[in-house]
Amino acid sequence: MDVSETIPPHIKEQLDTLPSRPGVYQMKERRGVVLYVGKAINLRNRVRSYWNPQSQRVPKIRRLTGQVETIDVIPTESELEALLLENNLIKQYKPRYNVRLKDDKSYPYIKVTWSEDFPKVFPTRQMTRDGSRYFGPYTSVWAVRQTLDLLRKRFPYLTCNRTITGQDDRACLYYHINLCSGPCIGAVSKEKYREIVQGLMDFLEGEREPVLEEIRTEMVVAAENLEFERAAALRDQLQALEKISEHQKVVNAAGGDQDVIAFARADGDACVQVFFIRDGKLIGREYFVLEGTEDEADPEVMGSFLQQFYDGAPMVPPEILLPEEVDEAIILRQWLRSKRGADVVLRVPRNDGTDAQLLQMAAESAAETLANLKAQWAADENRHTGAIDQLQQALSLAGPPVRIECYDISHTQGTNVVGAMVVFEKGVPRKSDYRKFKLRNDQNDDFANMFEIVHRRFANWREAQRKPGGDKWAILPDLLVIDGGKGQLNAAVEVLKEFDLFEVVPVIGLAKREEEIFQPGVKEPIVLEKNSPALQLLQRARDEAHRFGVTYHRTLRVKKGLASQLETVTGIGPKRRTALLRHFGSLDAVRKASIEEIASVKGMNEALALKVKEQLDT
Repeated sequence: MDVSETIPPHIKEQLDTLPSRPGVYQMKERRGVVLYVGKAINLRNRVRSYWNPQSQRVPKIRRLTGQVETIDVIPTESELEALLLENNLIKQYKPRYNVRLKDDKSYPYIKVTWSEDFPKVFPTRQMTRDGSRYFGPYTSVWAVRQTLDLLRKRFPYLTCNRTITGQDDRACLYYHINLCSGPCIGAVSKEKYREIVQGLMDFLEGEREPVLEEIRTEMVVAAENLEFERAAALRDQLQALEKISEHQKVVNAAGGDQDVIAFARADGDACVQVFFIRDGKLIGREYFVLEGTEDEADPEVMGSFLQQFYDGAPMVPPEILLPEEVDEAIILRQWLRSKRGADVVLRVPRNDGTDAQLLQMAAESAAETLANLKAQWAADENRHTGAIDQLQQALSLAGPPVRIECYDISHTQGTNVVGAMVVFEKGVPRKSDYRKFKLRNDQNDDFANMFEIVHRRFANWREAQRKPGGDKWAILPDLLVIDGGKGQLNAAVEVLKEFDLFEVVPVIGLAKREEEIFQPGVKEPIVLEKNSPALQLLQRARDEAHRFGVTYHRTLRVKKGLASQLETVTGIGPKRRTALLRHFGSLDAVRKASIEEIASVKGMNEALALKVKEQLDT
């Protein structure tokens, strides 16, 4: 394919050395920030295509390629391996140009610790590969707890943390009120207890009518035997379980498990709606908002969503209904098959039957949800505008503080010192502009540390002035917020004076204890009312900077610990370390992987994998 002659020389040099094999590519900006992660059957052809004249007519691609400084590629043995690695890297880096789930919200599931002799059942938002079974997602923890409370009357499962030997002298209160079967005192055997939990899992998977019919039969027999108390208890169980089922609409008389997925788009926003159908019943629905969908075709948006959603889903159904074909459907099916352990059909209904009607319902629900969300976002923006106007008046600013930058320092007793810069625009976090700093001088001096991160920010601003078009560093804030009192504020003032920006960029310090606002050269602090929208805006920015900094600080500590541990494993040299990181995408993923998964990496074996697990788990 023809490549434009306008390609910068340093990019053309990289394009000319790309291999013609499957793999993953990362496009990075000057500071090494990952802008985009993609996979390809042929890395050379795919990456070079971004610079051909047809691609350059797409605004999003033109913006992306205009910021690319380096292109890193990781060759893989297959397309499936490339897809897995791409998923890991997108989760790790959250590149701004990739289609991605808008937030990191996790949904509640019901977890059954099936790998244990006496499984426990409880709500969770975290899924781990520990042999447990997961059911969901549910729309709220309240819905999970209500479901479990009702199920427990029929399937009395464990909730305590006792070590079950069957030899305990007494059972807990739950046993006496028939909400636990009492394996701790030997009231049921391990086999019988697992039968109880298996029945609960069958019910959650949609096999409900056999359970309900069994209770009806038991109730009739109890009544005939004049066991009226038992019959009443069975009646209560039946009513509880029927209450769960009655909210689930039968949508397919033929039964079967499906996920029905459709989405709506408007003004660069996209909302995906998923209907969960189990045994022919609509057991739940959920929506997801996507970012980075601008200028992307519908099949690519849907393909990206499928990858991200099912990467963390506890259950993949045998059939997924879609409004249209998706990109790379064959490799997606192969990947889904590997997750489910059986074939998965991606199907687009071609008639006006039940499946087409379900898709239409999902699409209408997605459109309605997106409209409601946009109305909510608009209302929030109006509320933020009021806070911005109030803040301008309180601080006597020349203009409204539309862009606020807030800075915070995080460390542990002066070690692993990091700085965080968060940006709020029109009162809303602009996460693509967040920046983190690993301080060069590891010292327990908040004033010096604040001076360093603010100095580096404006050194980048000065450098950006020399580049055609500049970059995001070139944008000056309307208000600089420093987390701390007069000492931290004075450090920032020194920086602004050095760069001749003291009269240009307003700066304040926000002291947390009394929420006092300090201004340069003003002795008395400004104290806003506790419920003031202006103060709440400053607090949100300050708290977000703290969260962002603490997260980065924690990541550095974990990486440092894992890396040092991995380097000490006998038999794990640089090549094997590189192979592990390429395969799993991150050090944390290596730590979470099973022995079998680690052993499957090229150059590894079970003995080495066992050593790695022992070292990383200590």
